[in-house]
Amino acid sequence: MSSADLGMPPVLTADRADERAVLLAAPRGYCAGVDRAVITVEKALDLYGAPVYVRKQIVHNKHVVAGLEDRGAVFVEELDEVPEGATVVFSAHGVSPMVHQQAAERELKTIDATCPLVTKVHHEAKRFAGDDYDILLIGHAGHEEVEGTAGEAPEHIQLVERPEDVASIEVRDPAKVAWLSQTTLSVDETLAVVDAIRERFPLLLDPPSDDICYATQNRQMAVKEISKAADLLIVVGSGNSSNSVRLVEVALEAGAKASYRVDDASEIDEAWLEGVERVSVTSGASVPEDLVDGVLSFLAERGYPDAQAVHTAEESLIFALPPELRRDIRAAEKAAAASS
Repeated sequence: MSSADLGMPPVLTADRADERAVLLAAPRGYCAGVDRAVITVEKALDLYGAPVYVRKQIVHNKHVVAGLEDRGAVFVEELDEVPEGATVVFSAHGVSPMVHQQAAERELKTIDATCPLVTKVHHEAKRFAGDDYDILLIGHAGHEEVEGTAGEAPEHIQLVERPEDVASIEVRDPAKVAWLSQTTLSVDETLAVVDAIRERFPLLLDPPSDDICYATQNRQMAVKEISKAADLLIVVGSGNSSNSVRLVEVALEAGAKASYRVDDASEIDEAWLEGVERVSVTSGASVPEDLVDGVLSFLAERGYPDAQAVHTAEESLIFALPPELRRDIRAAEKAAAASS
């Protein structure tokens, strides 16, 4: 945890920031789904021993992945790289039913670390498909979450990336069209696509609740606040992290004069600081806090004051570990108690 968050830090707004200030977004960093996924791999390694295989990156952060690899996790792209009968964890981004079937065929022990908010979107896809709707999935091609959701109802789902894509959409019945979205998109970006879809299909059916996850929305709100008077906004996060990349875009749209994404402090270009008085800092939802602390230390060494936290939301949500892992942990604890 950053020193700015210890105790009761002064609450600033970007409009009241002093010159030569560093503003730190709160909330930032790990969300409940990411925390659950990382702990799942750690607990699996403790319980079953190395190696534990993980399909795709457990979360989109290269430092987190490297740390788990050091502990014995083996990251693979597809299940055919996993020895038959081995233990495999599915990433926070979710997988399609086909992947579950492949795991069963290879007799793999599976632990599903899919974020519960992504699982909710999967359920919505199945429900809409069951009611025979054409489903327009707003998201980015190739993203694991999009592939997993689309796999729930491939004959019903079409991917829509931009408002410009809407004109070419073909549906069976304009009165039976619904939309879903990747959870890590920009809220504004998603709403722009939804508006374009609704203009063409006025009877468009909304999902029962907003699919953009609470953490994505909260981090974007925080960035909008600290971007207002920022000469520079630094987003800590990996390049394959959709929500981190979006934060850069949100910052520029909200008024930051410049914004860059870095994996860690070593990627900061000192030229970015030339003539800069007000720096704002945040991090994506899969970023551990020590990487943010490294950026703040980098700034402090160059004459920037201690960061002041700008609080825009409080987060207290915690997700339980996957049920299959909890079951095995309880069994191991009972066995240990019986033998003592």
